[in-house]
Amino acid sequence: MSTRSFPLAQTPIHVPDEVLDDLRRRLMATRWPLDAGNDDGFYGVRRSYLRELVAYWADGFDWRAAERAINAYEHYRVRVGGVPVHFMRRPGVGPDPVPLILSHGWPWTFWHWSKVVDPLADPAAYGADPAEAFDVIVPSLPGFGFSTPLADRPDMNFWKMADVWHELMTTVLGYERYAAAGCDVGALVTGQLGHRYAGELVGIHIGSAQKLTLFDGDRAWDVTGGRPIPDGLAPALHDRVIELERRFAVHLAAHMLAPSTLGYGLADSPAGMLAWILERWAAWSDCGGDVETVFSRDDLLTHATIYWAGASIDTSIRTYANNNRHPWTPSHDRRPAVEAPTGITFVGYENPPGVTTSEARVRNFLESDRAAWYNHVNVTAHDRGGHFIPWEIPEEWVADLRRTFRGRR
Repeated sequence: MSTRSFPLAQTPIHVPDEVLDDLRRRLMATRWPLDAGNDDGFYGVRRSYLRELVAYWADGFDWRAAERAINAYEHYRVRVGGVPVHFMRRPGVGPDPVPLILSHGWPWTFWHWSKVVDPLADPAAYGADPAEAFDVIVPSLPGFGFSTPLADRPDMNFWKMADVWHELMTTVLGYERYAAAGCDVGALVTGQLGHRYAGELVGIHIGSAQKLTLFDGDRAWDVTGGRPIPDGLAPALHDRVIELERRFAVHLAAHMLAPSTLGYGLADSPAGMLAWILERWAAWSDCGGDVETVFSRDDLLTHATIYWAGASIDTSIRTYANNNRHPWTPSHDRRPAVEAPTGITFVGYENPPGVTTSEARVRNFLESDRAAWYNHVNVTAHDRGGHFIPWEIPEEWVADLRRTFRGRR
């Protein structure tokens, strides 16, 4: 299914020295708030830890080393329907690699896929069947990372991104059929591909299975949907409800209700930007309270530098508001709405209240009203792993994805 020769010239990643010099100056000039009484992190990211990380970003972190690792892969920049698109590629090694586009989320970057790209592209090198190779395409979402500036499309949201991806894969790159996978916002992008373009997709694999109407409605910014906590819940169940609401409420509300207001501060202050996304990396990963068990300091700052160098923090968070401002509308009324064969991976750290085992997680999904949205052919849950699935449990993600597409090539 792959094209025999790739139609584009490579454009390796290179952040100009003046951008890095300006970043260092800003980091060194950070005006630190008092942050009194926050040793336990109750009020958010602790100044003591953030200050250490900012100091390392300014005088220890080696972006050029990270850049060399990133440039071990092919990189391209194109415009698709007026949208700037950067993507990374790893050609498949096998008899007939299937094109596969991977869509990340927020606050992800394209580099969050880096642990799974090689096993997917060259399975034989990892002891797997070369017949299961993929030609892997890993873009930065429009308005994220190096897919900037997004000046001409301020309305970009997940279902419009899917249109950009389909044009990229079929018109720009010339693939007749392809596969897609994604997590977080990228799962919605991928789900939309499986809805609108099912006939041209081999299938999809997603790291969650939300309805494509997730962001529709007057109170989509409220993670509770305006529902009170039921009376009489067992203490453990009550605590889990509160934990999940605290985990997601603040960023949903801020991103959907005032993304530009927030963006002014985050786009101007690298320390402020780092604090905002660091809190999500720490709270959403299965790190047991120590984010560096999942992301090393160099990992954290590689992703943060991609956001900073691409000047993408404000356009990335505006995606949430656009998901609500421009509601999803179906392209057809068939059922399931997502007709493409769909594989799904769930992880234990995101289990809903009352669910404590992987078997119960699968059952919980199959009995929910979300199951009817998807032509699900492979539903798997893992006891460990957090929101950044291909980064946190890459081997499990690769195995799940291969199983979804096995026999569908």
